[in-house]
Amino acid sequence: MSNMNLLQAINNALDIAMDKDSKVLCFGEDVGHFGGVFRATSHLQEKYGKSRCFNTPLTEQGIIGFANGLASGGHKPIAEIQFADYIFPAFDQIVNEAAKFRYRSGNEFNVGGLTIRSPYGGGIHGGLYHSQSPEAYFTGTPGLKVVIPRNPYQAKGLLLASIRDDNPTIFFEPKRLYRASTGEVPEEDYELPLGKADIMQEGTDITVLGWGAQMEVLEKAVAMAAEDGISCELIDLRTLMPWDVETVSQSVQKTGRLLISHEAPLSGGFAGEIAATIQETCFLYLESPIARVTGLDTPFPLAHDKEYMPDHLKNYEAIKRSVSF
Repeated sequence: MSNMNLLQAINNALDIAMDKDSKVLCFGEDVGHFGGVFRATSHLQEKYGKSRCFNTPLTEQGIIGFANGLASGGHKPIAEIQFADYIFPAFDQIVNEAAKFRYRSGNEFNVGGLTIRSPYGGGIHGGLYHSQSPEAYFTGTPGLKVVIPRNPYQAKGLLLASIRDDNPTIFFEPKRLYRASTGEVPEEDYELPLGKADIMQEGTDITVLGWGAQMEVLEKAVAMAAEDGISCELIDLRTLMPWDVETVSQSVQKTGRLLISHEAPLSGGFAGEIAATIQETCFLYLESPIARVTGLDTPFPLAHDKEYMPDHLKNYEAIKRSVSF
């Protein structure tokens, strides 16, 4: 075991993937000798050469178009989009090419080896162009997997699983956590299952659900609620598509309440999809309306970064409201 921060765990996963499979390549803006804007790919070019870890021009559409071509030829490209906010120029290549490649050919060819990495989320005073959480845009696209880790251990295991999965996968990395803390991470190769939620804490009064950096926030909210005698079951969804309906449904059938929290705006956020599904599977078990604690329906404000975030206090108040409904 080694003590790693989130960035080091991601770098370690990339190193293992490239070492074990010569078909794995990583590329993006400043990814080569510079190691990317956050240094996630540091030293990989030195170790594996410029043909397997290299810089691209500043064209997100070109990066993913190039990655689709490599993946269709049997390679396993790991394409970095420098910030999730800049994934939109590549939107067509992701949702109209990568996601549909297998289906338009009847599985004669596919781009299943493609992994797209990107830092996402707020809390770093990055303003409206470096703070967005665009995960819901991609959960509505059949053919893609969407994965978001909450800590270094999860990041390494989920990234290795994403790279080796037979489907194109988008891997959003909570940049607020990159260097925020460290955790124990096995040095060896390991994978964590995609599509399977993680029950972080069992409870009986309310199910509290989130992903990514929001789990740290929810841990604080749940601890505050515990002081009031409220028993929270805390679940990290980890994979948003496909998401673990069974685990969440079983939890809500036990607790009778559900709170979902994410940084993305309320309208069109993935919490809405979860709420719609859970009311179908758990309608007769619900003791209160499903609660959503999210970002605001505004562009991400620089001056009001803290006010925008769905912090532990907002979630704590929502837990209390739900339980006393």
